[in-house]
Amino acid sequence: MIFEVDRQDFRQTRVDEIPQVALGPGQVRLAVERFAFTSNNVSYAVAGDLLDYWGFFPADAPWGRIPAIGLGSVVESANPDVPAGGRYFGFYPMGSELVVTAERRGRQGFRDTGSHRAAHAATYTDFRDVSDDSSWDESQTDHYLLLWGMFMTSFLIDDQLGDRAFGGASQTLVTSASSKTSISLASCLAGRSDVQAVGLTSERNRIFVEGLDVYDRVITYDEVDQLDPAVRSGIVDMAGNAHVRASVHNRFVDNLAFSVSVGATHWDQMESGDGPLPGPTPEFFFAPAQRAKRVEDWGAVELDARIASAYQTLVECSSSWLNIEHRQGPGGIEATYRDLLEGRADPASGFICVMNED
Repeated sequence: MIFEVDRQDFRQTRVDEIPQVALGPGQVRLAVERFAFTSNNVSYAVAGDLLDYWGFFPADAPWGRIPAIGLGSVVESANPDVPAGGRYFGFYPMGSELVVTAERRGRQGFRDTGSHRAAHAATYTDFRDVSDDSSWDESQTDHYLLLWGMFMTSFLIDDQLGDRAFGGASQTLVTSASSKTSISLASCLAGRSDVQAVGLTSERNRIFVEGLDVYDRVITYDEVDQLDPAVRSGIVDMAGNAHVRASVHNRFVDNLAFSVSVGATHWDQMESGDGPLPGPTPEFFFAPAQRAKRVEDWGAVELDARIASAYQTLVECSSSWLNIEHRQGPGGIEATYRDLLEGRADPASGFICVMNED
């Protein structure tokens, strides 16, 4: 079984049966043990055509399969380099199984080399062998699925902005401040002494965001006009809310050093018919590009070590606010999707889903 979304109408969903096909040479069949479901996955759907997230796991039109960070185990193999029994961290569909054409990558794991993945960055096609990962802690599996991928993105955002000296900005505004990607970014920004993090959130989530203690200041979306326009600032937009983004641009105008778009948690408020914004042109952040740059600068081992060290700070912080919820079966996945799509989910909740109910 596999969960699918109508690419033209995100509110329409279905659970489809997956016919089990015989493996071809070099292929492996993975049983999806579990996967994380967060507002970030809604962003994948919104950017599905722009960044080809729908191409990860192709489906018949008009349906699309949302990628999710998960853990799977090889239950059948026609690849002598990837025997049955291994467990791998990577991107999976929201379903019960996945068949991939695998190419071994040393001891670390393998890469999906299917023709439909040729244009995708290695970050999205790699499956990491958790038995050979020194940072893997079985007792922290759910935290890892929920936080690692988003933290890596946030680390790279912070790194890119730092590499550019934040354009001279002394404060960074972070929208959708209650989302786990935004919290991850605030955790990174907290390690800097030369820039402050201002969380922008809804009134509904204000108390939660203030209690995180990772933002220097927290305001609601309708309080943007209270920000001092003389303070050189930048915005990292996780919400994708055109009205909020315009409010920030119009407040700071040329004193806005940068405008980076990352997510789309406010997916239904993205359109704006007001023409070009004052200040910098919004720039879409693409994590694999910044990772590739740092691999070239530092080497993969050094980059991974830096990310892992910073990630531990977030994990320690999350113990005070993250409540992990497990949901099973098509009904549980559907309910989780509805909660996230409509913005009803408690920001403190972290959802771990399993397709199979037994």
